[in-house]
Amino acid sequence: MAGHGTDGHPHGADRLCEAGDRVYSRAVRRGRVPRVEADAVPCLLELALLHPDPDDMAWLVPTSPQEVMTRLLRGVYDEVSASQRRMGSAVAAFEWYAGLGPLPQNAVGEGSAIRVLDGLSRIQAAMDTATDACTTEVLTVQPGGIRPEHELTEGLHRAMALRGRGVRMRDLYTHVARHGQGLLTYLELMGDAVEARTLEEVIDRLILFDRTVAFIPANADRTLALELRHPALVQYLVTVFERLWRLAIPLTAPLPETGIEGISYRERSIAALLAEGHQDAVIAERLGISVRTCRAHIARLSETLGAASRTQLGVRIAQVGLIGPARGADVSPSPAMRLPDPGSRTVR
Repeated sequence: MAGHGTDGHPHGADRLCEAGDRVYSRAVRRGRVPRVEADAVPCLLELALLHPDPDDMAWLVPTSPQEVMTRLLRGVYDEVSASQRRMGSAVAAFEWYAGLGPLPQNAVGEGSAIRVLDGLSRIQAAMDTATDACTTEVLTVQPGGIRPEHELTEGLHRAMALRGRGVRMRDLYTHVARHGQGLLTYLELMGDAVEARTLEEVIDRLILFDRTVAFIPANADRTLALELRHPALVQYLVTVFERLWRLAIPLTAPLPETGIEGISYRERSIAALLAEGHQDAVIAERLGISVRTCRAHIARLSETLGAASRTQLGVRIAQVGLIGPARGADVSPSPAMRLPDPGSRTVR
């Protein structure tokens, strides 16, 4: 709503400045506008009303008015709903609690080292507080596959505010996230304030602010979270992040080669997990892809390796060396390993 944007354009998508109104209206009518026309109205990019045309980065295309309206109405609805809940329960509830007597000395309060956050609204409120207090660094681990564009859009305002305060951000994703245009657009808008790397697999979601407070999920559907402020726990998570970061590949660098002709990097990852005995659903979750996509890759692996069964596929995965680590992108390439002849005795 109101309050977002640059210093020169302090407004939200529901109340555009005059210059922003002209450029956005022109973009909606024509389907796109040259990037130079938006130089004087950075608010349109910060509010995600315009975004780069994937086919020609010199042009900007508009977010549909229907999508913008849905986003605004959702925010208004959330604000009204939250206010109604507070008005309906706060006074009665806390007057009743106050009458129960003094709290014990070890009661959990706002300054606790470990705090359970129950419900998405409370989680978001705690995250907003930590974001507002952040001054130097944000580290995040984002599991799963391609990030939904609405998630990236909703997080863009907070990220822009952090960038405006000079906060540096480092994000870890799975390799699958490389295929999402929304993530590439988000990183382009953020510039050098955000650095992103990818891994085959990452740990569950983790967000660290200034190396003093961390947030992690506390259940599978992420309706519960833990806010951690204990120095030892936070430092442990920072160490985990830094070690994963060192192993990860910059988003701007190519993925390592498999060294085996006809086998893609993702298929190599699936092959390694198959060799460990994991089921399709587990492999899909760990690599951030759908079960259907996972099974399609397994079928292609079986065809490429000439395997007629899952058992035979496991044998051939081991024979061609797909279980070992992939060769790094900075290593001089060697001749591609040849797959065994499906008709030879060694693979029967």
